[in-house]
Amino acid sequence: MNHSVAEITTERPSIYLQQLCKHFAHKLAVDFTPEQGTIPFSMGTCRLEATGDRLTLKVEAENADLLVQVEGVVERHLVRFAFRDPPDIVWRTAEPAAN
Repeated sequence: MNHSVAEITTERPSIYLQQLCKHFAHKLAVDFTPEQGTIPFSMGTCRLEATGDRLTLKVEAENADLLVQVEGVVERHLVRFAFRDPPDIVWRTAEPAAN
């Protein structure tokens, strides 16, 4: 599995988390609370966490190409929801989460 993470500073982390999850819940089996969410795309998974003034996006996919696709989908939708104050989204390679 390939993993990446983006940490976004915003005044609306929980609002954006919920908007993203509700948006994708129309077509996917999304699971979320105001603090955490999981969006299971066909090409990979995005896990979201809202704490304080930070929205953390953690993406995983089978290969690097699929990882870029998931990052792109999440990023494009977040930018649409945050159009008044567009976030600076920088993806970095991450280690897999410990189970």
